[in-house]
Amino acid sequence: MVIYKLTVTTGNMSYAGTWDMVYVTLIGTEGESKRTELDNIGFDFSRGKVRTYVVKTNFSLGTLLLIKVEKDPFLIFPEDKWYCSKIVVTTPENHTILFPCYKWISRGEPLELRGGKATLIFEDDHKILIDHRKNEIQLRKTLYQWKFHFDGLPLGYDNESKLQAESQSTLSKSTDSFEQTLKGMFKSNEKWKSFEAIEHMFGAKKTAMTSYVIENWKEDSFFGYQFLNGVNPNVIKRCSKLPSNFPVTNWMVKSFLARGSSLQKEMESGNIYICDYKILEGIPTRVVDEQPMFVATGFCLFCVTSDKELLPIAIQLAQEPSQDNSIFLPNDSESDWLLAKMFIKNADYLVHQGVEHFLKTHMLGEVFAMAAYRNLPSPHPIYKMLIPHFQATIHINENVRKQLLGPTGSLSLSSLGQKNIAARGLDTIPDFYYRDDGLKLWAVLNSYVKEMTKHHYLSDEEVAKDTELQDWVKDIFIHGVFGNSLSGFPESLESIDELVKFVTMVIFTVSAQHAAVSNGQFHYHSWIPNGSLLLVKPPPSIKGKSSMDDVVEALPSVSDTAIFTQAAWKLSYKDNGVVPLGVNPDEQFDETIPRQILKELENELLFLSGTISERNSQLQVPYNYLNPPYVDNSITI
Repeated sequence: MVIYKLTVTTGNMSYAGTWDMVYVTLIGTEGESKRTELDNIGFDFSRGKVRTYVVKTNFSLGTLLLIKVEKDPFLIFPEDKWYCSKIVVTTPENHTILFPCYKWISRGEPLELRGGKATLIFEDDHKILIDHRKNEIQLRKTLYQWKFHFDGLPLGYDNESKLQAESQSTLSKSTDSFEQTLKGMFKSNEKWKSFEAIEHMFGAKKTAMTSYVIENWKEDSFFGYQFLNGVNPNVIKRCSKLPSNFPVTNWMVKSFLARGSSLQKEMESGNIYICDYKILEGIPTRVVDEQPMFVATGFCLFCVTSDKELLPIAIQLAQEPSQDNSIFLPNDSESDWLLAKMFIKNADYLVHQGVEHFLKTHMLGEVFAMAAYRNLPSPHPIYKMLIPHFQATIHINENVRKQLLGPTGSLSLSSLGQKNIAARGLDTIPDFYYRDDGLKLWAVLNSYVKEMTKHHYLSDEEVAKDTELQDWVKDIFIHGVFGNSLSGFPESLESIDELVKFVTMVIFTVSAQHAAVSNGQFHYHSWIPNGSLLLVKPPPSIKGKSSMDDVVEALPSVSDTAIFTQAAWKLSYKDNGVVPLGVNPDEQFDETIPRQILKELENELLFLSGTISERNSQLQVPYNYLNPPYVDNSITI
């Protein structure tokens, strides 16, 4: 009699356990075991439970290849899915083999688990493994089918119930008293009467950062700071020559520059920066009380001072200059200048939410995940590297589509209804913490990906002949950027270096980049005067005619404010189930070297976090959005 010892782990999330009967069949190179029920005294598969079982066979099964797991009803109990984390088998030869699962298992749906050793398609030499690899991808392609939604955006499914366990969210959100307060304001048609009334809305939810924003939102220095270290550091770029349709003269801005300097000298010195919102031009705006809302599509010009502050020095709110399109300056009346900055922040927030946040992280992340599920089988090393970074992304995107883009979503109530750092001339601008931390984090991730990739690919030729890998990249190229060669996305990968760069980009996008544009939304945009998705009055067309009452009247209603604030809260709020970058509770690799590489990644991220925290201790406004413990492993919110 030959004995195999199985250690079975049930997940620790809510409702992970089951009363149903669980059976396994061990499949090896020399045969397979009988279908064996896993049954000990007591409740076998309760939440978080680790239980050990024995499977007996009359002979050795040879090299163990697969475990078939099945779940049958217990008496007349209704279906309760079981979340199996992993099964570890100790063979009669005393070899220990990890079989990763991390899936929900239902009745009547046998699941075949493969050992945790990563292999490439040309490394499998047993028919059972070759067939399992092929069948897994065929099944996944029936479950994850490309569809299109929202005027051509790629979408992976049309029914949430079809989502597979690896892409479903296991996080739960609770509604606290702050959200209840906001929901109580949703039906209010009142207008704000003062800034103090808006501040009162926060109650106990004030933080050090929100308090700082409330106190400093009018200051030009804080306005400029946000374009580098707020939630949208992706629009600003160095300006070496003014656009012809933004006729700022030296006379206009000379008093805001260093003594004896000029606009031309400052541009030549690399001290002038610009934001251009032409991307918003021509988009139909929301109509409120039969009036179309105004959206700024123009420019904001900045200068870096001798004190290393980035200050706005000129704002034009539309692309084409005219008598009705003034160039606003810091020495205009307080209300004129404040309204001009508010409309620029409104434009910036719209670009942030629609492009930098939703399209460039959420939607790209969904494309990366979809292509991986469709083309990379579970034993593929790139799949094993990437799967922790795709947890819940497709599922959370469906919620985002409903809550952000649906009929009552915050973007539908708005005014509307990644660029390289060096290419934008931002490599030397001071106090750009998004750049500094992002480059360090990229380097850590790149080193990790390089070590892991070189362990599994021995040459460029192996990369080129990996058909599964090439299918993944091709799927992204076709469905993510619609075959646009100017997008910068490759159609294929021919070398280890190309693969390392591409995988690093994928991981960085769905972890660090998403954290940078998402985590600070409540900090910066819960205080609506600092950045609103909607302004209900047009900006001044004639200078000197506005007042601070006009500033308050331009703000959205109480109900819209509550909706926008709730959205900022939900998009920034961290659930206890969130997994930080570099933490991998799900074991995917069964080999010593990949496990060691993962440990080295964890240590490098810990060291980087210490460096960032030390720097932050000296800052009046700490920048934590790319501090590894605050970066989610995947897009889960």
